[in-house]
Amino acid sequence: MVVMIVGFLTVLIQGSNHVGGFNNVLEKAGNGSRLHIVDFDVDPLRRHTFWTITIGGTFTWLGVYGVNQSTIQRCISCKTEKHAKLALYFNLLGLWIIVACAVFSGLIMYSHFKDCDPWTSGVISAPDQLMPYFVMEIFATMPGLPGLFVACAFSGTLSTVAASINALATVTFEDFVKSCFPHLSDKLSTWISKGLCILFGIMCTSMAVVASLMGSVVQAALSIHGMCGGPMLGLFTLGLVFPFVNWKGALGGLLTGITLSFWVAIGSFIYPAPESKTLPLPLSTEHCVELNITTTVAPQISSRPVLADTWYSLSYLYFSAVGCLGCIAAGIIISFLTGKQRGKDIDPLLIRPVCNLFCFWSKKYKTLCWCGVQHDRETEQDYLDSGSAWKQGVESGLQNGLKQDTLAQIPGYNPKEKSYSNSVPEKTTYF
Repeated sequence: MVVMIVGFLTVLIQGSNHVGGFNNVLEKAGNGSRLHIVDFDVDPLRRHTFWTITIGGTFTWLGVYGVNQSTIQRCISCKTEKHAKLALYFNLLGLWIIVACAVFSGLIMYSHFKDCDPWTSGVISAPDQLMPYFVMEIFATMPGLPGLFVACAFSGTLSTVAASINALATVTFEDFVKSCFPHLSDKLSTWISKGLCILFGIMCTSMAVVASLMGSVVQAALSIHGMCGGPMLGLFTLGLVFPFVNWKGALGGLLTGITLSFWVAIGSFIYPAPESKTLPLPLSTEHCVELNITTTVAPQISSRPVLADTWYSLSYLYFSAVGCLGCIAAGIIISFLTGKQRGKDIDPLLIRPVCNLFCFWSKKYKTLCWCGVQHDRETEQDYLDSGSAWKQGVESGLQNGLKQDTLAQIPGYNPKEKSYSNSVPEKTTYF
């Protein structure tokens, strides 16, 4: 991430010098209506408004940071809960810096190509080629710097992809391969893990090719995150917040969420939203040198289905919300139809009593919303005797009412740092 930020800052400084400074950039961007950043239109079919970014973005990023295996694996590898929170805060800071650099890069590119847009004039074939084309122009007299910028971009991308592939291979091996074949040798386990990494690497490369056909890279990435992360976020929400949901409701809700999110996403890809909803800003080619370029006209679809201008035109930022809410609603309904899960059979450590925030004024209603889960009846000794506090993590036990002096008695627990270490001797493996 640091390398990417350095690359962006280099482009920003050099690019602003080419267009006469940041004041000139802001003046040209304002004249071209590029600084209208607040739009409170509640229409969910509009691409980017205050509400689509706030509501849709909340669901999308909750799926990325809340239930994404790659993120969770990094968090649980931290020594303490405090360290995990600090890691997320630093990641958030870096993300803000990258977004700010991307915004200013866009404004500088608009100022530079204001009178001759290379995409509209046909010099480049896709909007995602604007940044490399811009870098080649401003660093034309500095050999080596364009390649350095590309190396910075690839280094940040490859680190994220490598971590994600490793996370996918680890989960697949631990949850599926090891469950079906529990007596594998360490050497064979290592080879299987490497083979899974190669398999997922090929799948990621194939998905990158598919994403290149889905328009903008950012829109394609957020769409895919919404299609997959939204239903998963709904599944975890069902398990954490609604204790009466049974396994049938969870499975049915997950399938419903996946169906809804993939339905709207694939439909929006086949039938793009009309320009009245995307509201593209005008681009000029007034000062372009005429080139002898053959352009291909996209085939016009004679008729659009009824859902094309409504359901399929939904903003891509809402894909995650559709999958999550569809999963939750279907899971609750199916659980009521097939028989609710008995609350008293559920370990209180596995349920977060969110209702306490809304029913703090009445113990009666608060207990009613617990749906039979005995949040206030389990004692500390019961947790220790059953082994729940050790198996499910002392941090969860602390948040659900365990006292510091009780936790201090658990072997390996450090009450000062709110962390614990496994006292069982580690077995040497090939990993």
